[in-house]
Amino acid sequence: MIKADLHVHTSYSVDGCMSPEEIVELSRARGIGALAITDHNTIGGAHAVRTAASFPIIVGQEVSTDQGELLGLFLEEEVPRGLSARETARLIKEQGGLVGVPHPFDKLRVESLDGSVLSDIADQLDFIEGLNSRTTFAGDNLRAQEFAGLNGLPCTAGSDAHSAHELGRAYVELPALGDRDQFLEQLREGHIGGGLSPFWVHFFSIYARARNRLRRE
Repeated sequence: MIKADLHVHTSYSVDGCMSPEEIVELSRARGIGALAITDHNTIGGAHAVRTAASFPIIVGQEVSTDQGELLGLFLEEEVPRGLSARETARLIKEQGGLVGVPHPFDKLRVESLDGSVLSDIADQLDFIEGLNSRTTFAGDNLRAQEFAGLNGLPCTAGSDAHSAHELGRAYVELPALGDRDQFLEQLREGHIGGGLSPFWVHFFSIYARARNRLRRE
């Protein structure tokens, strides 16, 4: 079995603190055998990590739609931001990617899809993020898992790491990590592990945004 952290941000995200090289080193040290790199609105960081890593890397993106965030995995091309959730899902699938929803019931995140939108695009989804370590209330993750079960969707798990402290906090134990066509079945055979990060990890993101703003000025 391998541990796969399926929601990780690099410094290519405006609020990310970790370089691609640091992510690779930390993953090795913490026994993480596969990653999905899911930077905000870019796949540049995922390509950089894949170049540096000797273990499997899924190229992903956390896409800002005009209705909330979606996750695209196994991407070949960057997905434009600012479109509707349904159009975003269509573009992900058009390039052979998988569509999922990060932190779908997180009450404290304005980026989460509204429940009505989630229901509207349920027919377009391939997976639900059942455990996100940055979700403050454990019950919100449980609601995500319940939604997945009711809709016959497998669950992913990810630390949503933006800093070194968080990497590997949540993961899925998988028998292996194959290609896109094998991934969903492997998820159904896998087991979610890990837990929540302390609330103060969000301050790493605040710091990263301020640092990047100063660099641009």
